[in-house]
Amino acid sequence: INTLIDHIPILTTLVAILFLTRLIPHYRSKPQARYLLWWTIGVATYGLGTLAESINTVFGWSELNTRLWYIVGALLGGWPLAQGTVYLLMRRKVADVLTVIFLVVIAVAATCVMLTPVDVGADFDGRLTGRVFVWEWVRWFSPFINLYAFIFLFGGAIYSALRYAKLGRDHPRFLGNVFISIGALLPGIGGSFTRAGYVEVLFVTELIGLLCIYYGYTVIRRDRQVSVYPAQAV
Repeated sequence: INTLIDHIPILTTLVAILFLTRLIPHYRSKPQARYLLWWTIGVATYGLGTLAESINTVFGWSELNTRLWYIVGALLGGWPLAQGTVYLLMRRKVADVLTVIFLVVIAVAATCVMLTPVDVGADFDGRLTGRVFVWEWVRWFSPFINLYAFIFLFGGAIYSALRYAKLGRDHPRFLGNVFISIGALLPGIGGSFTRAGYVEVLFVTELIGLLCIYYGYTVIRRDRQVSVYPAQAV
C-alpha cells in the first residue's frame, strides 16, 4: 500500500523541473562555463531518478524501471553535480580527464545493470532496490562513484564556504555554499538507509536535499560580488 511518503518523489521531480528552468537559461548565457553544464545535467539526472521513483509509486514495480532507476539514481546520483564543482575548482584539463575516466566507469556499470538477471522472491514488496540483481557485484560500482561525488560535491561546497567565510560570515556565497553542502549530504544519508531496506528515508532526504541545493544556488546567483573562482568570475 502506497503511503504519503511514497508520493514525495513526485514533488521532488517537480522541484527539479523548476530548478532546471533557472539553470538552463543561466548555462545558455554562459555556454563556455562547463561547471554550469554539469550542474544542469546533474539536476536533470536527479529529477530522472525521482521520476523513476514516482513511476514505481503510481504504476507499480517493473524490471525496466528498476534498472533505469538504479542507473540514474544509484550510479549517476550526485556525480554530474560533483563534476560541475570539479570544473569550478580545478584546471580544465584535469577536470576533462576525470570526466572521461568516470564516464567510462559509469558506462560499464550501466551496461552491467542492464544485463544482470533479476530475481524477485515470493515475499518481494515492490520497493525499488538493487538487491533484486542476481549479479550482486554490480552494486559495488555505486559506492566508488558516490564516494567521489561526495568528496567533490560536499567537500567542494565546504571548501568554498570556508573561502568565503574569510570575507565575512554574512557573505551570501558563504551561506549559499553551506546550504549546498547540506543538500549534498542528505541524499547520501538516505542512500545508506536504502541499502538497509528503508527507501522511504531516501525519498524525504532527496526532497530536502534538492531544496537546500536550490536555495543555495539562488542565494549565490543573486550575489553581484566577484567570485573567488576564475571560471565563475568570467
